[in-house]
Amino acid sequence: MSTKEKTIKISYKTIQSISKLPEMDKQLLDMAIRASERAYAPYSSFKVGTSILLEGGIIVTGSNQENAAYPSGLCAERVAIFSASAEYPNRIIEKIAVVSKDKNGQLRPVTPCGACRQVLYEYEVKQEQPIGMILVDENQTLMEFKDMQSLLPFGFGKDQLV
Repeated sequence: MSTKEKTIKISYKTIQSISKLPEMDKQLLDMAIRASERAYAPYSSFKVGTSILLEGGIIVTGSNQENAAYPSGLCAERVAIFSASAEYPNRIIEKIAVVSKDKNGQLRPVTPCGACRQVLYEYEVKQEQPIGMILVDENQTLMEFKDMQSLLPFGFGKDQLV
């Protein structure tokens, strides 16, 4: 039996300054930053904010919500996407911005956790259109992904449930 190693290539682009973004993306990041300030993170001091751009220019935000019973908390990405789905069930999700702040209030790079990647991937599959993502770091360097599959190339889907 022979084995063959394969490589997965993840494509994203970097943008050196928030000022170089289109106005809607700037607004999306600004709202994610403001959402991070509303995070309830008394245990970790790790504040995450997310904003989601829906078709028609609607923006929905979310922030992480901790709980003393740790598994009961919820990440900002899932707070935002579940809220968007509940409020606007038939709107296409176009793009998501995710930011985090440390206990000193400085922006820090963060990518969605595995559970959030899976949830975002499922919404992308469900709507049959890519969902873009913008991440930002402390130097205001941005990473822009064209779709969720870039962040979760082997996402679990309904086809595996047979």
